[in-house]
Amino acid sequence: MKAVRFSTFGPAHAVAELVEVPEPDAPGAGEVLLEIERSSINPADLLQFEGRYGAAPPKLPVWAGGEAVARVLQAGEGVTHLKPGDRVLALLAARGNWRPRTKAPAARLFALPAADLDQLAMLGVNPPTAWLMLHDFVALAPGDWVLQNAGNSGVGQAVIQFAQRLGWKTVSVVRRAAQVAPLQAIGADAVVVDGPDLAQRVAQATGGAKPRLGIDAVAGDATRRMANALADGGTVVNYGLLSGRPCEVDAADTVFRDVTLRGFWLAKWFATASLEQQHALYRQLGAAIADGTLRVAVEQVYPLAQVKDALAHAARPGRGGKVLLAPNA
Repeated sequence: MKAVRFSTFGPAHAVAELVEVPEPDAPGAGEVLLEIERSSINPADLLQFEGRYGAAPPKLPVWAGGEAVARVLQAGEGVTHLKPGDRVLALLAARGNWRPRTKAPAARLFALPAADLDQLAMLGVNPPTAWLMLHDFVALAPGDWVLQNAGNSGVGQAVIQFAQRLGWKTVSVVRRAAQVAPLQAIGADAVVVDGPDLAQRVAQATGGAKPRLGIDAVAGDATRRMANALADGGTVVNYGLLSGRPCEVDAADTVFRDVTLRGFWLAKWFATASLEQQHALYRQLGAAIADGTLRVAVEQVYPLAQVKDALAHAARPGRGGKVLLAPNA
């Protein structure tokens, strides 16, 4: 079978390698054999190919693919909570999931609810990122506003839908006017196009109310514009570097208005949250997919043989939805 790796750093579509690997053998005690059904291509995957994800570049070569939904093919000795046919999040097992089949420790996995396969493929990273940033930094009250940029991203769409469910309002920043209507259609309370006068645009959209929480995926001077638009004592939570530049914040905001810049990385939450906490959150988020509360647009699904095309598509500006891989298509 084939799997995806990279042996040098660079643009993902240029350095991705589709190489032959042996089929996994039968699962041992406490293991399961998985068939990878769908994998989501995330900005973190693209950054990893470039050696720009995490505190330091990984040691080469690297097997690619973190987020995936998989079907249990076979359970090893002692595995009683999973059975063949159950769907699980392979993200909780290991990276290197851009391949048709893999083995994983069963203790970290749990059966997902019956739901749309493509939506489950996007459950592992963006929904928990959105949920935790909404809950772990600012205590929001009903009717409070949340400001975010990259509103049309997977995290951005999840923020909008979760906030609507929780009684909070969202003002989402986008780069083009064409992105406004799709976000309004999924429940965004306000959508504004980015610009140097962002603080004025946000104030107009919210009727003068100033958000206390800002969620930043872009960094660079976008962080500065977001901080300008927050209330005194507000918090910017940065979780992405779409601009490729460090976060910038005016001293007038940090010194005189007590605006705080924080960072969020889901991998650190995994390192500190218990397995029970992880499973509880994912069961809650999986239920939101199953009942239709959470739905993110998918632009295209590619077979593994077209992984280079898929990676180029995922890096394309102006996409209208996520790009997925189907390793067993």
